[in-house]
Amino acid sequence: MAPSSPSPPARPAPARAVRAVGAWIRSAPGTYIWLTILFATTFVVHQMSPDFEEDFLRQRSTNIHELVRDPVRVLISSAFWIEGGHWLTYAFLFTVFHAPAERWLGTLRWFTVAALAHVLATLVSEGVLAWAVRHGQAPVSVVNTLDVGVSYALAGVVAVLTYHVPRPWRLVYLFAVLVVYGVPLITGRTFTDLGHFTAALIGLACYPLTRGTTKPPLAQ
Repeated sequence: MAPSSPSPPARPAPARAVRAVGAWIRSAPGTYIWLTILFATTFVVHQMSPDFEEDFLRQRSTNIHELVRDPVRVLISSAFWIEGGHWLTYAFLFTVFHAPAERWLGTLRWFTVAALAHVLATLVSEGVLAWAVRHGQAPVSVVNTLDVGVSYALAGVVAVLTYHVPRPWRLVYLFAVLVVYGVPLITGRTFTDLGHFTAALIGLACYPLTRGTTKPPLAQ
């Protein structure tokens, strides 16, 4: 009987962990390209003085003034800057929500959900704010408010993941989404609260984009 060949040595645990992280990142390229851009822009912002930073970000904000001047430019540019520089928080949130959504839906459909939530929620919230200004319900100064970030896109993706959660936990997840984004709208009633809730509804309305995807792993 021929002697069996020795088994290849097992990879060290750190090497396996690095390989697993790399595989996860490659499985959601859009998420981590976006996150890398946010890291770069956050680094740039950290080099600015506070006054210059505020003016710089305001010019890239989706406020009423900038939307009237150049809507396409600010709707795109605002998605690549975050106020306050809390990049690690977004790295965590992108990994927990965006990456699983992209892996499940595919990059194109994931991007469609995120883009619809970002653009439509912005237009709805700023449209309501413009109405409030016109009717004396909000000060004129809000037309130049600072409004950049990726939270509307995140809210839409968080909501669309409802359809990826296996039953019976799907209703629990949906309830949590509505509470997280609905309660601030009731208690705070700011235009950003409206934007987040609108983005969540848009994510839920993207159900047709989930058709044809694989079932959640726990449901198989």
